[in-house]
Amino acid sequence: MRREPVRSGAVGAVGYDAQTNELDIEYAGGDVYRYSMVPPSVYRELLAADSIGAFVNREVKPHYPGREIFED
Repeated sequence: MRREPVRSGAVGAVGYDAQTNELDIEYAGGDVYRYSMVPPSVYRELLAADSIGAFVNREVKPHYPGREIFED
């Protein structure tokens, strides 16, 4: 999934697949996590958040299953 850079100290880039409702978050340290069952509205709110890192900690991590993904 293609990720776009964001302005955040904690998050480097995010991507979203509307067909599968999966959200990719590439953290500043380089780790990438994929969160499942994320509605499009949450992705839009994430992009509009004053603090993307705080939004992820408050609205994504506690509510949607995530797993680390490893890229070649």
